[in-house]
Amino acid sequence: MAYFDAASATPLHPVARQALLASLDEGWADPARLYREGRKARMLLDASREAAAEAVGCRPDEVVFTPSGTRAVHSGIAGALAGRRRVGRHLIVSSVEHSSVLHSAEVCEADGGSVTRVAVSRTGAVDPSGYAEALRADTALACLQSANHEVGTVQPVAEVAEVCRAAGVPLLVDAAQSLGWGPVGGDWSLLTASAHKWGGPSGVGLLVVRKGVRFAAQGPVDERESGRAPGFENIPAIVAAVASLRAVRAEADQEAVRLRELTARIRARVPQLVPDVEVVGDAERRLPGIVTFSCLYVDGEALLHELDRAGFSVSSGSSCTSSTLTPSHVLKAMGVLSEGNVRVSLPPGAAEADVERFLEVLPETVAGVREKLGAPAPTTAVRAQELLVDSLGKRCPIPVIELAKVIDRVPVGGTVRVLSDDEAARLDIPAWCEMRGQEYAGEEPAERGTAYLVRRVR
Repeated sequence: MAYFDAASATPLHPVARQALLASLDEGWADPARLYREGRKARMLLDASREAAAEAVGCRPDEVVFTPSGTRAVHSGIAGALAGRRRVGRHLIVSSVEHSSVLHSAEVCEADGGSVTRVAVSRTGAVDPSGYAEALRADTALACLQSANHEVGTVQPVAEVAEVCRAAGVPLLVDAAQSLGWGPVGGDWSLLTASAHKWGGPSGVGLLVVRKGVRFAAQGPVDERESGRAPGFENIPAIVAAVASLRAVRAEADQEAVRLRELTARIRARVPQLVPDVEVVGDAERRLPGIVTFSCLYVDGEALLHELDRAGFSVSSGSSCTSSTLTPSHVLKAMGVLSEGNVRVSLPPGAAEADVERFLEVLPETVAGVREKLGAPAPTTAVRAQELLVDSLGKRCPIPVIELAKVIDRVPVGGTVRVLSDDEAARLDIPAWCEMRGQEYAGEEPAERGTAYLVRRVR
């Protein structure tokens, strides 16, 4: 089985496994106690904190270990907002942040604060000027991921940090996807990360709060982790997490070159091998191991199941693979095709032979899914230069399939009106028009659902 979902979780690094087993015998005691066993545990915890600080590029007393990366994000945002409550309650985030950041933003709004969500380009990158324009006198905090978790696009953190610093606003960076590849540059104020993204055990997060940043920990506190992460530290897991971070960093430069070549190969060959595919994300400013593409006329869940049967573990941002039946917020913010979405995220050590086998299997797999899915005969009614396609009650990609089947039935300049009540159609129909050289003429309210207008150009 080829595991191609490292952006979700990376297999435990051998060094982490060794460190975990060794520290189980030495790090079980309470590090706050003064007896021998407690001192041993404290030494392991202090050494791990120093090593983590070196990897991040900060002071050891700025590092806090949390029970998860998500907890680090929630605690970091809540603490920074509370610490600057006198300034205001305005929060800035990008529209493609991890859900943990967006959920914190929703809590901020529910608590009476305000949130500005900065838009991104079609490649998934923010423009620093977007943050500059969003800054206000009452801005308490800004957040920006170092790299996107779904499409791999690297964000201009240093430039945004400079903009925020000039305005006196702290910047929290979610570095979960990138910290294993290297430290985050720029004059940021807070940073979060998660060990299972770089081959450490799950259940260990990092929260870094620079000295001088106003921070007020929320909720009950105790004497552990500077009062910012209460509870007994999982020292064996922390030791293993930091050991794996150091190990992957030692291999990062060489491995990044190799994985960039493999993902570049996928980006170039998938559109050649599979018709009607859109590769998304920035082609240059990207993480080494992530490549994402979307296939027209494909049910993402069916495609993932077929790839799993063929021996490949991949993930998807398609609406049909989520419990909400709405497209990935990242793909939606980018304005790219969501249907048939596949994210390939290669872990360190991924074999070239597995990538080649994936490229061999993919065309037949996509073709098989398209054949099985079929396209129900559309209900059409001729209106002179216009056709009506009734796709109400049908999930994407069916509305797009039906649109593609009838576009040639209207003359150049004619219009196809697609009725749909699937939220994904709002994203996928314009994306189809861009891919196929047709004109998306907008949408109109309908008695049921929405009418999407497509004008035939060629």
